[in-house]
Amino acid sequence: MAAARPTILQIIPELETGGAELSTIEIAGAIASAGGRALVLSEGGRLVCRMIAAGGEFIPFPAATKNPARMLWNAREISRIIDSEHVDLVHARSRAPAWSALIAARRKGVPFVTTYHGAYNESGRIKSAYNSVMARGDAVIANSNYTADLVQSRYGTPTERLRVIYRGVDGVQFDPAKVSDRDVAALREAWGLTAHQKIILQAARLTAWKGHSVVIAAAKLLKDANSLGDAVLVLAGDAQGRDSYRRQLETEIEDAGLLEHVRLPGHLDTMPVAYQAAHVAVVASIEPEAFGRTATEAQVMGCPVIATNIGAPPETVRATPMVTAENRTGWLVPPADPRALATAIRDALTMSDGVRQELGRQARTHVLQSFTLEAMRSQTLAVYDTLLNSSLEQQYNRGKRETSP
Repeated sequence: MAAARPTILQIIPELETGGAELSTIEIAGAIASAGGRALVLSEGGRLVCRMIAAGGEFIPFPAATKNPARMLWNAREISRIIDSEHVDLVHARSRAPAWSALIAARRKGVPFVTTYHGAYNESGRIKSAYNSVMARGDAVIANSNYTADLVQSRYGTPTERLRVIYRGVDGVQFDPAKVSDRDVAALREAWGLTAHQKIILQAARLTAWKGHSVVIAAAKLLKDANSLGDAVLVLAGDAQGRDSYRRQLETEIEDAGLLEHVRLPGHLDTMPVAYQAAHVAVVASIEPEAFGRTATEAQVMGCPVIATNIGAPPETVRATPMVTAENRTGWLVPPADPRALATAIRDALTMSDGVRQELGRQARTHVLQSFTLEAMRSQTLAVYDTLLNSSLEQQYNRGKRETSP
């Protein structure tokens, strides 16, 4: 029999920044809204307060460890928490804590769910075995069709255990109508920009596979061809301790003669404002994105997107020749190709205001039809319900109807 108030335990290494972390918070809020209890085990971070405000309960836990002995100790501790907190289901969102969670869930006979958030590199049998824990759930959630295909090709996961649930975007939070001109002006001032300077925004943590060097090289090509004008490239993202990589980027920027054209503001808490300020957003990853949430966030803000055509972005960005020029929402370019990226950026910078505004309207409509936060929440609760014989999805949707204006 299903618990009257199901208790769902999610485990993730930290709550600092990133798509997996935000999904954890968003699902914790959905569980709470549906009348369930949402526990989150993590080492913590800047997003803890946001998670608690959403209705989740934070349990400090050494979830980031990769030490095998400590992972076994973690399994014992999770087993204890399952008993003491009457946990009905465990949901793991990262590999190292997933091993501890899997052992504990099997030991205690509770359902185990994983979300495959990343296109993890597999450099040998040991790494493949380590990654395989993310395909061992009673239900395995893939955040795109690309990810689902990857899971099946690597581990042969049966279709009946695999669910594709796209990363959702909150169209209420990410709403151009809610961003004031004053907010945009304040952000521009903080970046030292005038009102008319066009912004090329890359919102990605500072790590090499995100392709920052490619964007810098593309900007240099545009500058050398006198096509950059006074546009500014904003590389917005947390270095997360990769100080040497940030210094490398600063050297590349200086060597390219782009000191006046690039900003490195670090982590931003005001992403809707940043997308509203931007003329175009860039997802330049040189390795496949399992989903790539910045592509959908930018589009729902009406900001055109240039993304590399690997991984999941081809599922979220509508570009020619897959659609007509009138129905596109952005551009898709080959990875690690500064010249192709420069061409797309030039097209974005030179398009008329009317064409750009229409493209932005189509982009927002596209995301609101296919990649909403509400769909992600509802579909994830439905996975829990299937395993628990509960009614979380029904309760959640009922609550949404009752609170709708």
